[in-house]
Amino acid sequence: MATPTPEGDPFAAAAGEAVQTAVVAYRLVMALADAARRHQQRRLKGKAEDLPPADEAVNSVGEDVKRLLPADISMALTKEADWPQLAQQLAALRKAGVDLDQVLPRVGEIVVNVRDQVAAKAGQAVSDEWTRVVRETLPAGPVREALVTSPLWPEMAANMALLQERGVNVRHVLAAAHDEVLGVNKTVAEGLGAAAEPAMSRDAQLSYGPLTTGLDLPRDLDLSNRERAFAQLAISPQDNERYARWVREAMPGFEREAGLLVSSRQWPLLAARMAQMETDGKAVREHLARLAGDTSWQEGPAAQLGKRLVQAAGDALGRPAGVTADSRVRVNTAAARATSTSLDPTKAAVKAAVSAEAGVAAHRQAAQAPRAGRRR
Repeated sequence: MATPTPEGDPFAAAAGEAVQTAVVAYRLVMALADAARRHQQRRLKGKAEDLPPADEAVNSVGEDVKRLLPADISMALTKEADWPQLAQQLAALRKAGVDLDQVLPRVGEIVVNVRDQVAAKAGQAVSDEWTRVVRETLPAGPVREALVTSPLWPEMAANMALLQERGVNVRHVLAAAHDEVLGVNKTVAEGLGAAAEPAMSRDAQLSYGPLTTGLDLPRDLDLSNRERAFAQLAISPQDNERYARWVREAMPGFEREAGLLVSSRQWPLLAARMAQMETDGKAVREHLARLAGDTSWQEGPAAQLGKRLVQAAGDALGRPAGVTADSRVRVNTAAARATSTSLDPTKAAVKAAVSAEAGVAAHRQAAQAPRAGRRR
């Protein structure tokens, strides 16, 4: 029997599923214990003892189960249709000399671990989904980074999913809240005597170019801290692992080179490109397959292999489908303008104070080349 959950609450449903999985694990463990009991009794006595009557067993072990197992699991267990049979197994073990006060807590540890693994997996899947929504909806900057790095992020993701389940357009909520939260960020920064808007980092300046054309990068991008860089770009650990796996699968026989690419300083930018391609419905893995089809990145000094791999991966991801390496446009004028030292490349990001028309930030609409801006 399924554990009842509040209607429309996906997280209560996920918790219920985790408990039900723990009950299945309990059945497995107790079936093994009962099989061991029967085997020993047959071996030593020539016959396995029958299970006690169901009613007697339920009355005998019911309170022990409630006392020795976690409340959610014991409650779910005693509501199962096969609870009388499960109680019979316990009662038979006790009759055979097994101390339930010793065994049940250890069984409880096993099933709690199963429950928590299932719950964590469900929670992570939800968190990953909403990390993607945040990346697509909010512009790069302190608000987005603060959101996905908050200790309360799993709870916030759960609340966003619940709102969506109840018919709320969460993207509109995020878009509407962005400017207000940005104001809070500015006020707090001024109160601490710091500038609210982060200064442009060297990584941000050097990253603008063919590799990042069309991506929204934070002004204070920090590629020296990989964990923070992924947070700034709103790339979840699970997304990062998936993209790294795709690279390895796309480069059979080049395990060392694939590892070199994934460990490169610019890898978070490539991951951000893949994330955007997924959002746009593009076949990321087909683009990555070009790395094995065109291995011209092997040519050149060994010391610069990592750099060539990054450039090749950026080209493979950025080149439109059907365009070969020989026929691609050799000069990307948008990228050239973006790399100009006379341009503040974040002007578009500052301008992207979130498009209200679809709850999507301006930087997630059709990518445009940055406009000429103020000279530094």
